[in-house]
Amino acid sequence: MDITNSTSPVTAPNSSASPEGSAAAPLALALIVASDREGRFAPVVADWFRSRLAEREDFAVTVVDLAEVDLPTALSHDPSPAVRAELAKVSPALAAADAFVVLTPEYNHSFPASLKNLIDRHYTEWQAKPVGFVSYGGISGGLRAVEQLRQVFAEMHAVTVRDTVSFHSAWGHFDEEGRHKDPAGAEGAAKVLLDQLAWWALALKEAKYLRPYAA
Repeated sequence: MDITNSTSPVTAPNSSASPEGSAAAPLALALIVASDREGRFAPVVADWFRSRLAEREDFAVTVVDLAEVDLPTALSHDPSPAVRAELAKVSPALAAADAFVVLTPEYNHSFPASLKNLIDRHYTEWQAKPVGFVSYGGISGGLRAVEQLRQVFAEMHAVTVRDTVSFHSAWGHFDEEGRHKDPAGAEGAAKVLLDQLAWWALALKEAKYLRPYAA
């Protein structure tokens, strides 16, 4: 999965741009694939979710795959050139996004360290933007990771949408070619999630045009 191969170019946000016609213009959506684990199941779920996004005209999608970014866990106010180069792969996409979907597994009742690292290295990029979740795991379907992420994103001044897509015992839901075996329920959940995300993204985008967000 290539974060440079998006459906729309990554551009810096323009706070002075008029929102007129924004109801028809696609919203910039960053799909963050959180797992960087060897042998991960994430690409199967991500490809399925991208097929849902491909059927919509209200989002222009950029994929940020954390398995393709090498960010050290040691934070610094003055990153090295190597770290700056890695941040350049992701920071513009986050800044340009009107909304986010975080696709995450559950590791030991929580979410991957790679995702926390990405969140902690950014701040204004998250502010006053909506975040939706697609999760997967064992019996909990990744929902324990999602509940922790809601607290983290609240601290980042982001708005998390209520409804999620979650796959309990995810490996049994897809065939060997990555096709969902019984897609009706999951597709319905994805539609609800994306409808809510689009509503919040447009509402917050228009609000920030009228009145800068006070962080």
